[in-house]
Amino acid sequence: MPTPSIPRCELHAWRAVEAHAREMRHVHLRDIFRSDPARGQRMTQETCGLYLDYSKNNVTGESLSRLRDLAEACDLRTSIQDMLNGRKINVTENRAVLHTALRNRSNRPIIVDGRDVMPEINAVLEQMASFSRQVRDGTWKGFTGRPIRNIVNIGIGGSDLGPMMACEALKAYSDRRLTVRFVSNVDATQFVEQTRDLDPAETLFIVASKTFTTQETMTNARSARAWMLDALKDPASVARHFVAVSTNTAEVVGFGIDPANMFGFWDWVGGRYSLCSAIGLPLMIAIGPESFVQMLEGCHAMDQHFATAPFELNLPVTLGLIGVWYNNFFDAQSQAILPYDQYLSRFAAYFQQGDMESNGKSVDRAGRPVRWQTGPVLWGEPGTNGQHAFYQLLHQGTKLIPCDFIGFCRSHNPLDSHHDILMANFFAQTEALAFGKTAQAVAAEGTDQALLPFLVFEGNRPTNTLLADELTPYTLGALIALYEHKIFTQGIIWDIYSFDQWGVQLGKVLAGRVLQELQAPSSPALQHDSSTNALIARYRARR
Repeated sequence: MPTPSIPRCELHAWRAVEAHAREMRHVHLRDIFRSDPARGQRMTQETCGLYLDYSKNNVTGESLSRLRDLAEACDLRTSIQDMLNGRKINVTENRAVLHTALRNRSNRPIIVDGRDVMPEINAVLEQMASFSRQVRDGTWKGFTGRPIRNIVNIGIGGSDLGPMMACEALKAYSDRRLTVRFVSNVDATQFVEQTRDLDPAETLFIVASKTFTTQETMTNARSARAWMLDALKDPASVARHFVAVSTNTAEVVGFGIDPANMFGFWDWVGGRYSLCSAIGLPLMIAIGPESFVQMLEGCHAMDQHFATAPFELNLPVTLGLIGVWYNNFFDAQSQAILPYDQYLSRFAAYFQQGDMESNGKSVDRAGRPVRWQTGPVLWGEPGTNGQHAFYQLLHQGTKLIPCDFIGFCRSHNPLDSHHDILMANFFAQTEALAFGKTAQAVAAEGTDQALLPFLVFEGNRPTNTLLADELTPYTLGALIALYEHKIFTQGIIWDIYSFDQWGVQLGKVLAGRVLQELQAPSSPALQHDSSTNALIARYRARR
């Protein structure tokens, strides 16, 4: 562990932000815009096809300057270079953090433990591309000689959320002759429903597990193999209908998968950052290698921007610091991502894992309990659906919830006036959240005085607006890398390790113990608390 540094909340730069925030808490966005009417043109940044308007935040130039001073005091610049150059910044697991190497389109050498990792990365990408082309053009045949028409990815966490989100996001670029589905939950219902209408002779399973021992994934994989063998009868069929994304050759071979169809990855790739690795195989099959590479190009462009742009022009740093501003100095407990594009329906869920698993930590890098808030609760839904669900709370509730709005100038489905209506709501919501509606404005409409308090909108609710021309593979890659680097920026400010996830382990260990008790032939003496003992006993008696 590193030598303990000064706790973040004791840094002079932290206290300077804190003092300034106390002044800004009582300033309304109406007043800020009134005194600075051009801020909507000035408080913007643009790169990699993304245009960020951050003017509808309760910040001034001084606010952002003090936040950037805090980033400098936390040595964010050095931390960025340490990550990109392969230093083992995941200290608790003694690993480098190199998801950026997976999309290193410059192909510059990146050294880990004395070896350039780029040749291996390029080899796996070429293996993925070759296999994807075979499936897409029908060269790869199932056991009965029929082409593959259905792809079912079996994984969990980052081995599921990333490719599932991206397959939905880039559906407009996919080969519609192929059906791509995902199974993650160990609840048998998901496997049964996702395979109910599929023909085993035309179905390929991708089993994604680094160790090939993940309980949920391997339970589903064994059920998939039984489902396949029930139809095709011959164990030899497994090799034509299953491939693996793993590093455990022995377990893969023992399952019946040809090791030639095992796609490897590395321990310096965290699951929630692994979409650009072989974990993205179902996506590459769906959209083709060329479009997949375009997504990598978008990621790489944002990586380069993050590494080289000065903080005052750096999109991930700006978003990260604004998030710190509300999380730590305005007591905001959550953050909403609101994409106005149905194709991004899983984007918020993907970064729910990315953010909350990365920065949901309560000890700093020296192992001390933190004295400041770390990661927020992150959530969101697409488009106007949310307006008819939870926007009431955003507008008139008692909680401050900063929101990111993501929209596109062009739709892949330009049906009548749909997109104009969608984007009219997109622009109107950020305006309404920022400026609200005063009691005077309500009264001027001749409203019954008894109703007036209910029709007032306080406003002063902060938003960022991200606008791009169109949702393309490149744009998606840039968005993904933008939010990844925002998470990293905040982790550095909070002095926590963003790339481990020890918090998920305890439940797994206890679940293994409980499973033995559930499956024991007799009723063993239970050694849990009284609540857990009673619940297990009731389940055993009634199942």
